[in-house]
Amino acid sequence: MSLINFILDIAGLLLWFSWRSIPFDPLARAAPATLAGTVRRAEPTRLKRWHFLAVLLGLLFVRAFFYWEIGRAVNWTPRLDLGVVAPAFRGNVFVTALLFSISSFARTWIVFHFWLLALACINARAAERDPIQKMILLQLGRVGRWPRGVLVLLPALVVALVWIAAYPLLVRAGVVNPVQSAAHLLGQGASLGAAVYFTLKNLIPVLLFFHLIASYVYLGGSPFWDFVNATSRRILRPLDRVPLRFGKVDFAPLVGIVLVLLVLHALPNLVLNQLGRRNLTLWPQ
Repeated sequence: MSLINFILDIAGLLLWFSWRSIPFDPLARAAPATLAGTVRRAEPTRLKRWHFLAVLLGLLFVRAFFYWEIGRAVNWTPRLDLGVVAPAFRGNVFVTALLFSISSFARTWIVFHFWLLALACINARAAERDPIQKMILLQLGRVGRWPRGVLVLLPALVVALVWIAAYPLLVRAGVVNPVQSAAHLLGQGASLGAAVYFTLKNLIPVLLFFHLIASYVYLGGSPFWDFVNATSRRILRPLDRVPLRFGKVDFAPLVGIVLVLLVLHALPNLVLNQLGRRNLTLWPQ
């Protein structure tokens, strides 16, 4: 069920991406240059922009109904992995299943746009040359051109504010327990805001691995591989002074992957395990 939920989250994200991309389609905005160009074509009418948003909303509602039915049959309890906590939703109640459906997509949406912000910051100087960087900036809108320092702090602030805004609804639905004070609620928001940065462990190693493959296997010229290689070289720039090249073999991508996984995956898990052994937690209650 978790895999199905993840696939549906990606499908919803693609619908959102399509909804955002239509205004940037040059063919959709092109004006006819000749009299023949004004004649309506016989082909079926193209999808309107609002169609994608309507299908996305329908997807969130229909899969909530599916979870409600399946949850009662197989005794499945939906959980939302937020890094430092994984609140459980009652799958046998439709309203709670709908809340999980919306929350799960919201988490995917936030992580996806955080990754876009990260890539925009890494490749800030390539905005005028790289077509994929231009597409990223179009998705981010005006936010993508804000100062880099603001972009670095923005995800944590947004996540904290979203949690504080959703907290009353989650408490009413019985998903989370009431906090003892406003300071604890702010601490929960800060913990979730910090956790979003650790999701880069799922992005950066993939980019570095693709860069490693492309360094030794010719995969053809394309904007995608050019973007991957340029982004990876910028990520690995702090390792330039370390002698990691032996002959024709460059170990920098492998070292980068190991360092990212150590800092963003192994170290946080070690801290959480040590706190768990001492009956401590990073989650204020």
